Amino acid sequence: MSGHSKWATIKRKKGALDAKRGKIFTKLIKEIQVAAKLGGGDEEANPRLRSAILAAKAANMPRDNIERAIKKGTGEIASEAFEEITYEAYGPGGVAILMEAVTDNKNRTVSELRHIITRHGGNLATSGSVAWMFEKKGLITIDKSACSEDDLLLVATDAGADDLVTEEDAYEVSVDPAHFEKVKKALENAKITFREASLTMLPKSTVKVDEKVAPKILAMMEAIEDHDDIQNVYANFDIDDSVLKQIQESA
Repeated sequence: MSGHSKWATIKRKKGALDAKRGKIFTKLIKEIQVAAKLGGGDEEANPRLRSAILAAKAANMPRDNIERAIKKGTGEIASEAFEEITYEAYGPGGVAILMEAVTDNKNRTVSELRHIITRHGGNLATSGSVAWMFEKKGLITIDKSACSEDDLLLVATDAGADDLVTEEDAYEVSVDPAHFEKVKKALENAKITFREASLTMLPKSTVKVDEKVAPKILAMMEAIEDHDDIQNVYANFDIDDSVLKQIQESA
């Protein structure tokens, strides 16, 4: 389905891959630093920083850690020279994978990612060969218990949302980045609480993977996601829920 990420849904249901708290903090601190470096330390004037801080608070990160990361980003406190870089790859079944990393050593990061991807039956791709298959979108996740689908659809579309996908336990609203803050504000004004809201990359179309390929691509995605330098990883695969259930039951 265009505009939908099966990987995002799987991660949410698995509790962000059951990630350890320390690893979550490391990734969030890097994002806060980069956001502050690029857009300044005022969260009201820096939407990316505001989103990173909200994510950090949701993960119960202490305020001192957040403030220290902001100061490192703005240069008030000396820190590592982090930079953003995007990597592209193909996984089993021809699945396209886009990886966003924050690193202080590009050579180390690309070497480690190449090892992970090759070990799982994929290969790194040249710049631009995969990125065109994705588009930047705002993605807002709302628990089904928060509101009815009709109410959400009315509020979100009036504010400029593009699409609404209904999952087993949640709604996913996708929106053009230009309207992202407007849709979030409209939901807040309507007293509709969202679980998560962030800018992401959604596939323009998806590749269906069968029961043979699905376990391989999921294992690769988890291994990539587990790398300390990876902030986000996106893929254009789709898996039937029945196949996914079989994989989870056999794990």
